[in-house]
Amino acid sequence: MGDKAKDTGPSGAIYGLGFIGAAIYFISQATTFWSGVLGFIKAIVWPAFLVYDAFKFLG
Repeated sequence: MGDKAKDTGPSGAIYGLGFIGAAIYFISQATTFWSGVLGFIKAIVWPAFLVYDAFKFLG
């Protein structure tokens, strides 16, 4: 039962750094408070945007 969470540290660190970078980017582009809140929400789900754009690019 203890083996289920084995070796998940590096991927969590990459997601965390990506979250911080995305939050800085999206919030810096915000012009109002609510667009900043939306930017924070987008930063949480940034991998979904990445995969969507990758699939769109690949056709």
